[in-house]
Amino acid sequence: MLKEDHRAVAALFKEFKDATPARQLAIARETSAMLKVHTRIEEEIFYPEIKARIEDDMVNEAVVEHASAKDLILQIDAMTGKEELFTASVTVLSELIDHHVREEEAEMFRQAKASGTDLDALGERMEARKAELEADKAFLTTGWLTPPKPR
Repeated sequence: MLKEDHRAVAALFKEFKDATPARQLAIARETSAMLKVHTRIEEEIFYPEIKARIEDDMVNEAVVEHASAKDLILQIDAMTGKEELFTASVTVLSELIDHHVREEEAEMFRQAKASGTDLDALGERMEARKAELEADKAFLTTGWLTPPKPR
């Protein structure tokens, strides 16, 4: 599921590059919503589950990368798409997410798989939480700014 999310966000960022300004704004909003849900699922469920079973600091670095992404998402969400820094902001977010995904998939996912964690059960929990968050309009507007609660 996490890899599917990564691919979907990457496709949106790719589409953004050649889109019309109106479509770019819609893509930015869609990407923002997806990243809000995705980061919350990782922080509430995935990271706490694997943290003690993988290399030290890998999860901490991922959480710091999430914080940087959240800062950019806040800035982008406040934009209308006409600002001088709009495209640059989305581009930097894309680069940050690309870096994060490469590290996560190359190292963290590999170590999580090797750790003996029941990834099927973990995936089911994350899928259920994802559905809850996607349905929660308050979460998508401001709720994602509150600290995640381990589940």
